[in-house]
Amino acid sequence: MIALEQASVQYGHALALSEVTLHAGTDEIVAIVGRNGAGKSTLLKTLAGLLPLMHGRRMIDGQDASRDSVERISRLGVALVPDTRRIFPNLSVQENLRIGALAHRPGYWTMPRVLEIFPRLQERIAFGGDQLSGGEQQMLAIARALLGNPRVLLLDEPTEGLAPVIVGQLIGVFAEVHRQGTGIVLVEQNLRVPMRLAQRQYVLDHGSVAWSGSTEELLAQREQVESIITLGAAA
Repeated sequence: MIALEQASVQYGHALALSEVTLHAGTDEIVAIVGRNGAGKSTLLKTLAGLLPLMHGRRMIDGQDASRDSVERISRLGVALVPDTRRIFPNLSVQENLRIGALAHRPGYWTMPRVLEIFPRLQERIAFGGDQLSGGEQQMLAIARALLGNPRVLLLDEPTEGLAPVIVGQLIGVFAEVHRQGTGIVLVEQNLRVPMRLAQRQYVLDHGSVAWSGSTEELLAQREQVESIITLGAAA
């Protein structure tokens, strides 16, 4: 559904992505892993149209979307949950969710359904965004994105800094999102979450794809892959 072909992206005078090629469908979970500064967040922003391409192409449904606006890409069914979450702190949980439901087509994900998979948000429905814990803010950011009924959900470090019990809950949510027909591109720094969810994996290093393959292939080459991510990494 969405792909990059030989994509290069520049930040100022620095090359942030170098000839990256990848693809993700609505029927799969694809993981992007790598150490800090490897280019993972840049890659997601490029997929979402937030960063211009210096070279290469961004493809959606087999069509060239390299010059499409962020709004156009969003309306084609691509939703980004950034690592900063970007919820509205001065609005309630309910108001944040209503904003997520405004812009896009109807579909499986409705307010009752996102509150069913995130019961904590139901409990905090009248609380302001700035009154939520980090885990609750992450739930809200994901729920808000789902209400747009995206075809592909881009998740940037969704489990970073969260308690293990919250991480476990999010893994269950991502699996349910996938079962309901939404593809996921998941960025993580280590292999712990991707190994439980993803069918395919890309490893980024210095803005380039250093390794790619299925999760089964990763299992067979795990030591090599972990050495690329960071010395001494443990899933």
